[in-house]
Amino acid sequence: MWAELLPVGRSAASGGYRRHAWNGADAECRAWFEQQARDRGLHYELDRNGNQWAWLGDPQGTGAIVTGSHLDSVPDGGAFDGPLGVVSSFAALDELRGRGARFAKPLAIVNFGDEEGARFGVACIGSRLAAGVLAPEQAVELRDADGVRLPDAMERAGYDPTAIGADRDRLARIGAFVELHVEQGRYLAEDQPVGVASAIWPHGRWRFDFHGEANHAGTTWLDDRRDPMLTYANTVLAARKKARLAGALATFGKIAVEPNGTNAIASLVRGWLDSRAADEATLTELVEQIHQAAAERGERDGVKVELTRESYTPVVDFDVPLRDRIAATLHGAPVLPTGAGHDAGILASAVPTAMLFVRNPSGVSHSPAEHAELPDCLAGVSALADVLEDLACQ
Repeated sequence: MWAELLPVGRSAASGGYRRHAWNGADAECRAWFEQQARDRGLHYELDRNGNQWAWLGDPQGTGAIVTGSHLDSVPDGGAFDGPLGVVSSFAALDELRGRGARFAKPLAIVNFGDEEGARFGVACIGSRLAAGVLAPEQAVELRDADGVRLPDAMERAGYDPTAIGADRDRLARIGAFVELHVEQGRYLAEDQPVGVASAIWPHGRWRFDFHGEANHAGTTWLDDRRDPMLTYANTVLAARKKARLAGALATFGKIAVEPNGTNAIASLVRGWLDSRAADEATLTELVEQIHQAAAERGERDGVKVELTRESYTPVVDFDVPLRDRIAATLHGAPVLPTGAGHDAGILASAVPTAMLFVRNPSGVSHSPAEHAELPDCLAGVSALADVLEDLACQ
């Protein structure tokens, strides 16, 4: 399975993956998922938001145990973020069948769509829609960098965008959701190969618009300029400093410039801030401080600064009884928090959820250098199989 997925959406230039929602690579991944389901005799279906489900047992039954993750990627992302969870879910089912496990509850494997938000700017769109966290009227207004609307992209890919929305009946039939994921850090590097998540830090995405004045780079004196790039650059440095002081994280990883000419002073710079902290109060104060620093610098530069919050996920504490049960099943596996967002975090408000992490020796993620060793991946499969056997089998 892993070998079949490796070439899909991989850039020959960077070695990273460009599996973005509703594009060709995404379609190949979806076809792969459907084939894996059918090869195992599972009941395959799409939900109203384009998420894929593979069922063992009655899809309409109650108390279902669900596992899975996502198959899309960030721009030039690594091979493990998302796909490791989906591949491991199918492999864990194979292992359970090999053990002769007798299932007492329906079991499902899911591929949530557009988890990374690489194309439309909002993470976990598939699970957000299903959980009712993202309203359909908001989703239909999302556009990619080329101006393509989310509904149009879905329709071009052969899906019905008029059906999107909360899927509460489906979620009500789920007894627990367990997501396996490569660790996006290295807390496990010196410990065990598999860990259990305790919580997800609150996090969000904010767009800073820096409005200046376009002018000629070769004829406009420095003192006569209203250059938004200066304000943006100062804001990036301020964000780093204030995040360090707060013990939090702040990253400007995406930028758009108008008119984007080498010999032109920009009229507009847009910068997207990703920020995360251990608690919501710290995160709120940090973003306010970054905004204040941007506004103060903008006043000096003659630049207007506007701030728009594009997405936000509050702190997620995973279901404690489920977490403790899983840790006990895995003989005291380490329990650790994470600063990365996941579909499991979105579903936590509606369904008891938990996560398993597989060791990442370097801690690198969202990069072609992301890696997990084969023995650790196999340990993850066995751990997931043990958890599913405890939750779903007699």
